[in-house]
This record gives sequence, structure tokens and C-alpha cells, in this order.
Amino acid sequence: MRRARGDLSRLRPGDVVRVGGLGLRARKVRTLLTALGIAIGIAAMVAVLGITASEDAQVQAELDALGPNLLEVFEGESITGDDIVLPVESAEMIERIGPIEIAAQVSIVDATVRRTEFIPVAQTGGIAVMATDLDVLEAVDGEVAQGVFLDEQSAEIPSVVLGSVAAERLGVRSLDPTPIVYLTDTYFQVVGVLEPVQLAPGFDRAAFIGAPIAETLFDADLEPQTIYVDVVEGWIDDVRAIIGRTIRPEAPDEVTVTRPSDAIEARQVTSDSFRSLLLGLGAVALLVGGVGIANVMVISVLERQGEIGVRRALGATRRHIRLQFVIEAAMLSLLGGVAGVALGAAITAGYAEREDSVVSVPLEALGLGVGAALVIGGLAGLYPAARAARLDPAEAVRPG
Repeated sequence: MRRARGDLSRLRPGDVVRVGGLGLRARKVRTLLTALGIAIGIAAMVAVLGITASEDAQVQAELDALGPNLLEVFEGESITGDDIVLPVESAEMIERIGPIEIAAQVSIVDATVRRTEFIPVAQTGGIAVMATDLDVLEAVDGEVAQGVFLDEQSAEIPSVVLGSVAAERLGVRSLDPTPIVYLTDTYFQVVGVLEPVQLAPGFDRAAFIGAPIAETLFDADLEPQTIYVDVVEGWIDDVRAIIGRTIRPEAPDEVTVTRPSDAIEARQVTSDSFRSLLLGLGAVALLVGGVGIANVMVISVLERQGEIGVRRALGATRRHIRLQFVIEAAMLSLLGGVAGVALGAAITAGYAEREDSVVSVPLEALGLGVGAALVIGGLAGLYPAARAARLDPAEAVRPG
């Protein structure tokens, strides 16, 4: 039985893919270079989204670690230029505010820390001596790496707890046997070493002693340097507004109250601004890659007029020719898109490893990268495909 002409010119989906891939395989170097343009644009966009997501995850982890309900209170600036001195009982005054869980203060003690009395005073390693409330470690969510923190008994005798960096500089690596360090003119027993304190980095370079022994041995006046206030959730803004009036009612503006997590949240806002800018640059690179594909496909149509004419003479319809070149452009762009997604993910992972942060590459970013490449490729192939389909078979196969 004789077949209809429409059956002879039928092009199955598998055939479309094979025909579309012929041009790419025949011009491998051109294919790779053109795909590279799309890959750069997709890699830029995926890397921006991935790095931003990684930074957001790291910021959230830091916020969770810091706790959004912690305030730091310290001396502000006087409009007259006089030195500001907070009351010695500032922490006790703040604790009288209703929604306060902990208010603990530290005071700078005029003392030096050395491993032994034979080390010159100038070689103290920048270690500060702090007289502290006993619950300060709980307020800043700190942990003891070795030994214990100060208690009511050890706060009254020559006992000291070292921050992580202070212990390293003093050569204290173990508490067995119990080490001693020299504070000004008295040997103190080291009863504990702290883990690094993320919330209060200054703790890492400090030696902590009890307030009673600081008054006895060093005649310390215990003026608060910093007060750490842990607030009940939901009351942070209300408490922040009245702390100054509580401890210095005559000049509340001379008391500075900060929230450690504010700096991290501000960093996140800045990161969001840069993300928009970088995404715009990635979109421009992707657009340039699309223009490159369109240009290459137009050249390909001119070079393959003979092939197009032969296919038309053998029964291929204009729709088949259009479909061939659109699929070829889409496959070329898809090749660049897959390479760009892989490159963007690798850049994100490398950045996160270098910054020692959380690796987070959103799946939607990977899908968006591949999808954007297909769309750009398809659009870039429309004009060359239409031009190829308009070629007259007789003119196409005629020798030039």
C-alpha cells in the first residue's frame, strides 16, 4: 500500500535529538567555545545564589549560637568629655528589671599575668585580668574546656580561669598536674580553661578571678567594664530602652546598650545588596552567551545550506528544519548550562571551605540554571531556525 506523504516526512522525538546533535558533534571546538559563554553566565548566577545561601546559613547558625536575646552594656560618651563610670552594683540594678534572666558583669583589674615571676613584666602577651561575677559564663553561653569555672569558694582565694588564647600564650595545655600563673606579685592556681567564646571574643584573651580576691589583693574598685544581660524572649527592645535609665537615671544617654547579633544581621543585609548586583552581572553574562549562540547558529545555517537543501529535497518539511536548529541551539545551551551549574556549585563549595562556613547550594538554583540555559538557547535558535526553514531547496543545493 502506498504511504501518504505526511508519513514519509514524519520526524520522531528521538530523530529530532539525533539530528540536532549532528551539528554539535561535527564542530566540536566551536561547540565547546560557544557553550563556554553560557557556562560562565550560569556559573556566575549559581555561585552567587550558592554563596549567598551559604552565608545566610552561616549567619543563621551564628545568630542561633549567639542567641538574639543577649545585650551588652558598657560606658558611653559624655557630652562634657568627662569619664563615664558605671555604678559597681550595675548588674544588681539591672536584675531588678522584670524580664531579665541573667545580668553579670566583668571589671578590669590593674594586674599583669605571667607564667612565672622570672618573666619580664613587658612580656605579658596582652592578657587582661578581669574580676567577674560567677554567672557570667552562663550569660554569654560559654563552656569550660578543662577544669571548672569560679564558684563562691574559689572566688575568694588565688584561683584563676584562663581564656583559650590566654592559656595558649601562657603554655597551659593541661590541668594535670595543676598549673600556676603569676598575677602581679601572687601565684594563682589555674582551675579552668575556657572554650573559645563566640559571643564575647575578649574572653579568649583574659584571665578571670573572683571579685573578692581582686579587692583583697589588687585593691580593685570593680567598676563594670561590660555587663552581659540575658533577656526573656520577646522583651529585648523594652529592656534595652530602660537599662540606661535604670543604672544612670541622671544621664541615661551616657550608657551604651548593644545587641551582638545586630552586627551579624547588618552583615546579612549588606550581603543581600551585593547578591542583587552580582545576579545582575550574571544575567548580563548569560545574555551575552545567548547572543553568542544566536550568532553561531546563523553562521551554521549559512555553512549548511547544502545539507538543508538535500533534507528538504528528501521530504523534510519547514517545521522539521526549524525544529532541528532550535533543538541544536537548545542542546548547545544545555551543554553550557550543565557545565555552568557544576562550576557554580564547585565555586560555592570552595568558597565555603575557605571561609570555614556552611555549604548550602539551593536545589532551585541548580534547576534554575539548567532551565535558564534551555530557555536562552531555545530563544537564541528561533531566528536562525526560521532563516533555515525559509531557504528554497533548489537554491540551497545549487553550487555557489
